[in-house]
Amino acid sequence: MLLDSILPRLIRHGTLRLRRPDGSMASFGGTHPGPTAAMALTNEAIARRLVMNPNLAFGEGYMDGSIEPIEGSTIYDLLDVIILNLSQGGSHPAIRLGERVRWIGRRLLDLNTATRSRRNVAHHYDLNGRLYALFLDADRQYSCAYFPTGQESLEEAQALKKRHLASKLRLDRPDLEVLDIGSGWGGLAITLAREHGARVTGLTLSEEQLAESRARAEAAGLSDRVRFELMDYRNWKRPMDRVVSVGMFEHVGINHYTAFFRTVKSALKEDGVALIHAIGQSEGPATTNPWLTKYIFPGGYSPALSEVVPSAEKAGLWITDIEILRLHYAMTIAHWRARFAANRNAIKALYDERFCRMFEFYLSASELAFRRWGHMNWQMQLTRRVDALPLTRDYMVDAERAAAYPHDPPPSTGPRDAVKEDVERAEG
Repeated sequence: MLLDSILPRLIRHGTLRLRRPDGSMASFGGTHPGPTAAMALTNEAIARRLVMNPNLAFGEGYMDGSIEPIEGSTIYDLLDVIILNLSQGGSHPAIRLGERVRWIGRRLLDLNTATRSRRNVAHHYDLNGRLYALFLDADRQYSCAYFPTGQESLEEAQALKKRHLASKLRLDRPDLEVLDIGSGWGGLAITLAREHGARVTGLTLSEEQLAESRARAEAAGLSDRVRFELMDYRNWKRPMDRVVSVGMFEHVGINHYTAFFRTVKSALKEDGVALIHAIGQSEGPATTNPWLTKYIFPGGYSPALSEVVPSAEKAGLWITDIEILRLHYAMTIAHWRARFAANRNAIKALYDERFCRMFEFYLSASELAFRRWGHMNWQMQLTRRVDALPLTRDYMVDAERAAAYPHDPPPSTGPRDAVKEDVERAEG
């Protein structure tokens, strides 16, 4: 089997045990310490595909059952071994070739016109709304949470994320007008209105999110302060006091970064403040995994800061603050995986076994990208004017400490397993 000649070059950290389609066993790795996992290949076709097109074949093989974790392993365990080795220089000729081809065509792949952007958003965000309620927090924050200690529950960390964002927007007086680009299910917009007295307009391309956001604003009695529009960010024309965008920049596309920041600039009043929160890569520009593009986020790409900063500069904006959140998203996704597992039967009833496997693969690979492969989150604060903000960052810390959210976490009393608590809560 040709795969036997590739795996020794790929697996050097930890151990991968393989059961071939004929039932025979092989073990690869062991040169350096690391995790151990085992898998079975159920047919010769998947073995050939793992040689020729592993980027698609591995995820698709797990989805259709051609690849099965065995000996107590999970798909997370298998991906942990593989992603660790890829991050440490393990090689597979087809993976290297695929990266080169995608690099050549990446600007074409990321050509996110308004029409294509709406189609891309519908692919993922217009799924059955109950799905997201079964693994996200109660506010449906589908982005990186904020873990000051690492012991917070998902609800606590997502509330703290919103508080962290608000501190950087400097909402220092009531009735500030805020534009929320990529407003999701409306949680951030509603919080900014309810807790900070802001008047918020949220933009989304998802009809499912639009309907849910409007219903939530009305239920909260905030329809006079929060409104949501089905609108591409490029069509916004009116200057606002503040602009915020959380988890949307990954869908902009590298061809459109400068246009995005020019839109942000035109959407800001002269003394306005903007805050962009997105996934990034710490090791420089790269490409998006083709399985992720095909099944989860078509048109998506998580940029290196070296690709983002030049576009902000070209747009004529001041970058007044940048913060890197390293393991926060890994911890967030660990909670999502636990809740997904606890509610797997309900999710399978909404879709099917193949969908569950697809989402398990997506969540596992995403978490490991932050633990093993240099992914992180960045928050970039921007202004039009050099004097739009105080001289130091103290105002952020002061605002964050002074915020009086009713669902703030209590002081930590010692170690806790917040992920386990989330599983127990979901099952109970």
